[in-house]
Amino acid sequence: MHESPARPRPLGPDEEALVRALGQMMYVLPRTIDADMVSDRQLPLTEYTALMNLSEAPERRMRMHELASVCHLSLSGMTRTVIRLETQGLVKRERCEEDARGWNAILTEAGLARLQESWPSHLAAVRRRFLRHFEGLDLAQLARAFERVGTTD
Repeated sequence: MHESPARPRPLGPDEEALVRALGQMMYVLPRTIDADMVSDRQLPLTEYTALMNLSEAPERRMRMHELASVCHLSLSGMTRTVIRLETQGLVKRERCEEDARGWNAILTEAGLARLQESWPSHLAAVRRRFLRHFEGLDLAQLARAFERVGTTD
């Protein structure tokens, strides 16, 4: 149930602190993980995330719009990412058999090898930049709370 727009209840101090911290985390976390990976001479985070999702998909292939959705990018942003990966031989694109207008992104063997090479850097950055701040907390409960954010009421 939503509050009346005429009389919204102000955020309490803890609520305000949480909302502001979340905003900062949403902005800073991807950038710091990306910077760590790039400084390790590994894939940028956007490219890593695309390859990771392709590696988990059936036949290591996904429709471009589906890949964009799971990577939280626009279709044009995902297209630019896949084109960069394609020029490196890490992904190839093929027309969809079911719909000649659509495209599939397909992870190549070289792409899988590059993903596996970048995985330790990603893991270290995620542990250093994110997970270490939650030591002692119930991570399963926290994950469930995060999953509920953004779902429909």
